[in-house]
Amino acid sequence: MKYKNIVLQKEDKVAVLTISRPKALNALNTETLKELDSAIDEIAEDDQIYAVILTGEGKAFVAGADITEMKDLNVMGGRRFGNLGNKVFRKLETLEKPIIAAVNGFALGGGCELSMACDIRIASSKAKFGQPEVGLGITPGFGGTQRLPRLVGLGMAKELIYTAKIINAEEALRIGLVNKVVEPENLLIEAKALANTIAGQAPMAVSFCKAAINKGIQIDIDTALSYESEIFGECFSTEDQKNGMIAFLEKTEKCFKNK
Repeated sequence: MKYKNIVLQKEDKVAVLTISRPKALNALNTETLKELDSAIDEIAEDDQIYAVILTGEGKAFVAGADITEMKDLNVMGGRRFGNLGNKVFRKLETLEKPIIAAVNGFALGGGCELSMACDIRIASSKAKFGQPEVGLGITPGFGGTQRLPRLVGLGMAKELIYTAKIINAEEALRIGLVNKVVEPENLLIEAKALANTIAGQAPMAVSFCKAAINKGIQIDIDTALSYESEIFGECFSTEDQKNGMIAFLEKTEKCFKNK
């Protein structure tokens, strides 16, 4: 499928998904969200893709939701726009394949929320993060009030959201919002290295781990451990488990087939 506002590239077992509206600092409008939704479906259906990198073109990762589109919305329009963003970001978050956000610049509002829907965040030293919505008379609408507290804790999330404060990459690292900070020229190099390392593991096992972590954090520990035991058992129905353990015992090269 051809896209207008995003670019989807496939490099061996890794997909690189780039938001491409550089003149608008990659702001998320309805059209871009719908294209992102379609791209996620395309990635989900490709059995040869084991990991995903999400980034932005130009000076921004995503500077936020498109204010030009939002400014004239009424209550129902605002709800529809928020529901669309939440639906797409949740689809991204629950994609069976791990996703690395390579945050190259501004990740504000919807951009910060988009990065938080990914599994891992690597930031350029020039990246900026924040949820500045209250300065525009609105709340975060694409999951910011829910994912930010889960990542950085309740008090820090409330401070960032209530004050509309924008923080740099080092502060984002300190509070646990990102996993790593690198120089701008190394951002995609680092992201691709990590993606390829992940893609070199048993893809079904990685997918099971993602499901267990995402589900387990929402429920009580006993139910979560029971779920972990179930998917641990499921691993023993896969060819990859047999191949991986035989390769380990015989000290031969692993060859995972996503089966």
